[in-house]
Order: sequence, then structure tokens, then C-alpha cells
Amino acid sequence: MHQESPVQAGNVLGIVGTSGSGKTTLLEFLIAQLAAQGLKVNVIKHSHHDLELEPPRKDSARLRMAGAAEVMVASPFRVAIIRELRGAPEPSLDEQLSRLSPADLTLLEGFKSYPIDKLEVYRVESGRDPLYPHDAHVVAVASDQPPPPGLRAGLTWLDLNQPEAVLAWLRGHLKKYSSNA
Repeated sequence: MHQESPVQAGNVLGIVGTSGSGKTTLLEFLIAQLAAQGLKVNVIKHSHHDLELEPPRKDSARLRMAGAAEVMVASPFRVAIIRELRGAPEPSLDEQLSRLSPADLTLLEGFKSYPIDKLEVYRVESGRDPLYPHDAHVVAVASDQPPPPGLRAGLTWLDLNQPEAVLAWLRGHLKKYSSNA
């Protein structure tokens, strides 16, 4: 478990679940709907794999491979910063969040072990055990199965096949925190 200062603003929510559970599909829907409603949504996607963000022969990749610590690629359409760690530890979640511009909501895909509120996407056919029974930070589960008996108090069970219901829960979750701020 990561032991850094908990990022517990109501505008940060982890989306967790096993590979193939539907996290990205649900995120695409939620982001599109929230953006269409005028909200600014940031996303941090965590990966355990090496990232290849540009073809190796592009100028930016060549400059990075030559030893640049960071390379910013900018155009009228987007800006990307590629930072080489070169053996340094992965930046903490707080550091990653601080690099983003302000937003109404920041969704994190991955980051299962961090002490933040999480929405778990769970499918029984994944063959893996759910996270929610052992992680009190999972505040809601979106599943294609009915809720099992004996859910802990305060855990919301959502129908993954009804993404509009997940969106409604998320908007309520955001409002709950923004009214407490």
C-alpha cells in the first residue's frame, strides 16, 4: 500500500478493476457525457508497461534519447510533455496531479493501492476476486451482476449495463464533495 499523503479532494476518483472489465469503455462514456455538460475532466492512466508515445525516429524521440530530461511537443492541437525518469522513482500521485491543469474532475485509471475514493468496475467472468470487500476506499461498484447479500454500509452498487446510472451517481458524488468544500 502506498503511504503518501492521501489525495482526498472530491474531484479525484479512481476507476479500478481487472483488465478487460470495461474500465476504459465506462471512462469513455463518462468523460464524453461530462465534457458535453461543460465540465473539464482530466485523466491519469497508470501503466506498469513502458510507454511508447512517439515513433523512435521523430525529432522529439531523438532529443529525448539524446539525454533531454523532458521534451515538450507543442502544436496548435495539443501539448505533451515526456519526462524520462532514468532510474528515478515514479512520481507520486500528488506530484502527478500537481502537473495537471485545474479541472472539475480528475479520473484515475489504475492506482488500485492508493488511499482515494474508487469506483470499481467488476465482472464475475473476469475470474478474479473483486477489490471492494478488502478496500474500504471503494465507494461504489459498477457490475453486470446483481449486488451480493451483505454489502457493507455506504457501498453503492451500480448496474454497469446502465452507464447513465453510473453517470448520475458520479455527478452526485461530485456534488457531495463540492457542497462540503
